[in-house]
Amino acid sequence: MTYRNPVPTVDLLIELDGRPGELVFVERRNEPVGLALPGGFVDEGEWVADAAVREAKEETGLDVELVELFHVYSDPARDRRRHTMSVAFIARARGLPVGGDDAARALVCAPDQLPQPLVFDHATIVGDYVAYRRTGVRPPPRR
Repeated sequence: MTYRNPVPTVDLLIELDGRPGELVFVERRNEPVGLALPGGFVDEGEWVADAAVREAKEETGLDVELVELFHVYSDPARDRRRHTMSVAFIARARGLPVGGDDAARALVCAPDQLPQPLVFDHATIVGDYVAYRRTGVRPPPRR
């Protein structure tokens, strides 16, 4: 019997020192093209926390400190390419991001000032983060 399982990914909500209320976003170089949170696939044999730190460095050039495991997102439709599940982290960093790897560029802005919509389910992740920062209440598990 062959099992088909979701592919693990990570997403990061990166807060920069001295930039309260703003997050780091990347413009994706590959499909689906658009703005996204930094993140990507977990490599085989890799811890998800290590994948998050690695993806942040590859896509933004930032050395991040993971401060919180935020939530897990597993909607089968979250990525039109295949079924993925994402472990989302809140992270902190210093400096300014620079796009790298599969990120064409990086930008820092308030979530309500994005120049275009986010790809995947990243608008949901960011909305949950904004609500969490405002209320201190984590998002409930979703079906």
